[in-house]
Amino acid sequence: MNQALIQPERAKSPAPSSGSGKKTTVGFVNLGCTKNQVDSEIMLGTLAADGFELTGNAQKAEVVIINTCGFIEEAKQESINTILEHAKLKESGACRVLIAAGCLAQRYQGDLLKELPELDGVVGTGEFGKIAGICRDLLTPKRRHQRLWISPPPYLYDEMAPRLRLGKSHSAYVKIAEGCNRNCAFCAIPLMRGKQRSRPVASIMAEVQQLAEAGVKEINLISQDTVNYGVDLGLRQGLVSLLRELVKVKALRWIRPFYLYPQQVTDELLDLYAGEERITKYIDMPLQHINSAMLKRMHRLGDRRVIETLVERIRTRIPGVTFRTAFIVGFPGETDHAFEELKQYVEQAEFDRVAAFLYSDEEKTPAASLDQKIDRAVMEERRNELLAVQEAIAAAKSMERIGSTLDVLVDGSAEEEGHWLEGRHEGLASEIDGVVYIDGNGMDSGRSGRQGSGPNAGEFVTVTITGATTYDVVGHLAGESSSALERASEPRQPRGDYR
Repeated sequence: MNQALIQPERAKSPAPSSGSGKKTTVGFVNLGCTKNQVDSEIMLGTLAADGFELTGNAQKAEVVIINTCGFIEEAKQESINTILEHAKLKESGACRVLIAAGCLAQRYQGDLLKELPELDGVVGTGEFGKIAGICRDLLTPKRRHQRLWISPPPYLYDEMAPRLRLGKSHSAYVKIAEGCNRNCAFCAIPLMRGKQRSRPVASIMAEVQQLAEAGVKEINLISQDTVNYGVDLGLRQGLVSLLRELVKVKALRWIRPFYLYPQQVTDELLDLYAGEERITKYIDMPLQHINSAMLKRMHRLGDRRVIETLVERIRTRIPGVTFRTAFIVGFPGETDHAFEELKQYVEQAEFDRVAAFLYSDEEKTPAASLDQKIDRAVMEERRNELLAVQEAIAAAKSMERIGSTLDVLVDGSAEEEGHWLEGRHEGLASEIDGVVYIDGNGMDSGRSGRQGSGPNAGEFVTVTITGATTYDVVGHLAGESSSALERASEPRQPRGDYR
């Protein structure tokens, strides 16, 4: 994820001066996961509240901040490339200060400053709340040395933190905890984010109330280990307790928890999913593998029998649930037999969504010292095979939607065609899953200025599904005719060949 800057409507305090009486401009690039996105939003809000001017024009930014990702090799390389790309602005633009923040900064600290002399400052994950003061320090005239702001990552934002949100105005991410207590052999998150620290229920509730009052309809709950929420606070069934409070916020329509570890999933939690209409019938649960020996080698709890039992229990207790999972291919010691077992399981289980990641050696993780490493070419071949199996399953599931009528949250206009709207039903999470394309031809105009305009972003509509691709579906508002299928010979479909 690489998100552009936003311009705040107003600053809350006198701006730092760039020397001409104007506010100092800050450019910001967000990389990585949605947890990083929330961190970026907090830093943006802190900077705006402190009087800095945010700009989306990198050439005009006097301070450029890259919120980096350090999770796997590809993400680390993207972060480094982005830093080097923006370092050129010191010659071609207005940039005086270049800062690397976030996970890569926390993980490599002084090494980044040494290897990337273009950087002026490195800011770890425990220092986000100090970003405005850090920028001021680095802007000090005649400053000669690079600076490092790193501490153990105790920082955990609360409802009082200023925040400028990126993305859709009607959908928001809320980080309910930081860090992780698990010991997965492949994962460096505890090295970058520390042990789990959960926010109090009251703090989360206050933030969600604020978001709902601002028009947010969908709340996405995120953390490194959401199912373990509240353990560090002494809560029993902490996620259940939190969800029971959140469903009381009447202005919300969807509450979507992400990243449920496949342990400690109680019947109480599943029954809450099934019984509360505001909690989406959507499970996001990375399983990582199915071969018992591989799971043990990964330091994952449980074996194949445990996982199969859990998946069946989830599907039984939450009728109609959408199940999204993720697997790692090429973990050290993954034999051909182990991979074939995984591939067959994916074919048999028929998950709605599957992500497949290549194993990456990460320094200081237990897996880095394991033997029996797999060649990258083999890993890529296995990933392609796994995704090919899933693609056939996903296509069949999309086809099954044809003829059904679904409640859809409108996200806005589709990029490809002005008269198409884009939205999501309950089983589609923003940015990582497919979309629902709504044919806008024939809709009454006048509400948003689009030709043939219809519902606005943030509204829920009822859509009759008339076609499908592998991951997307297409339809029209219930009660209206579908010009898409009536004029199938015209190139009107926004993406793919509808089957």
